Amino acid sequence: MAMVREFKEFISRGNVVDMAVGIIIGAAFGAISRSLVDDVLMPPIGLLLGGVDFSNLFVLLQQGAPGGPYASLAAAREAGAVVIAYGPFVQTIINFLIVAFAVFLLIKSVNRLKRKKEAEQEIVPAAPTTQECPFCFMTIPGKARRCPQCTSDLT
Repeated sequence: MAMVREFKEFISRGNVVDMAVGIIIGAAFGAISRSLVDDVLMPPIGLLLGGVDFSNLFVLLQQGAPGGPYASLAAAREAGAVVIAYGPFVQTIINFLIVAFAVFLLIKSVNRLKRKKEAEQEIVPAAPTTQECPFCFMTIPGKARRCPQCTSDLT
């Protein structure tokens, strides 16, 4: 029972909820980015390169049970062939670069907001808590009206 109670306390903390929301939004953004790469960017790039379908680019290392040639990466994998799938790897790299650029822009904007907020806040120097007695030059409390060292009147 103590473990359940500790888990409830852990979950009820604000940081955990914020982290969970961030993970969910990050996963959704990753799916959007993956779709952008696979469905929007790569088809025109493949068309410009002579009709290349990057999702099916692979190097055959060893034939599968029914021998090749294989029409697609999926067919090669289904046959049990050993392949290096460099086309999907290129797509994954492009996807990573898009996500990294989006995170860079997010961090850059957060830093800009922090700098703006810090610039708006004026640094007010703290009031001095001590003073120097003009007669004996000892450091005394700032609100003192009489010097405790030389008993001079400071008002």
